Amino acid sequence: MATVELRFSALPEHVRTARLVAAAVARRAGVDEAVLDEVRLAVGEACSRAVGLHESHDIAAPVRVLLIEDEKKFSIEVGDGVPGGPGGAGAQGAAQAEGVADGDAEGEDEMGLAVISGLVDDVEVTAGQEGGMIRMTWPTTTAAVLP
Repeated sequence: MATVELRFSALPEHVRTARLVAAAVARRAGVDEAVLDEVRLAVGEACSRAVGLHESHDIAAPVRVLLIEDEKKFSIEVGDGVPGGPGGAGAQGAAQAEGVADGDAEGEDEMGLAVISGLVDDVEVTAGQEGGMIRMTWPTTTAAVLP
């Protein structure tokens, strides 16, 4: 199992870099070429969501992206630094606890998750005291291709 870790300042201009790195590592891991656009889009949505959460909650910590190669699958984990809300409700619950002013942020959050769910068959969203995480997984079609 090989893992690439990427951390970037929560700035929108860094999302493009995360998309490019994710696509390159996915290609090397053996993800089907026809799926690479979906990988780029899903990573872009997840990273944009994390950047937005960091900005709205005034968090200076970097956004975390893990690119994980397994034998028959490739996973990407995008983590934010927004601690889970009451009852473990995660970033979404934390946005609800903030009140009406964050209603737009909550709607954008739900839209981003809907887009990701439409692009990726295997998606897991979790939240805890250390922050939230979106894990997206794709099957690999070939053995890893080394440069």
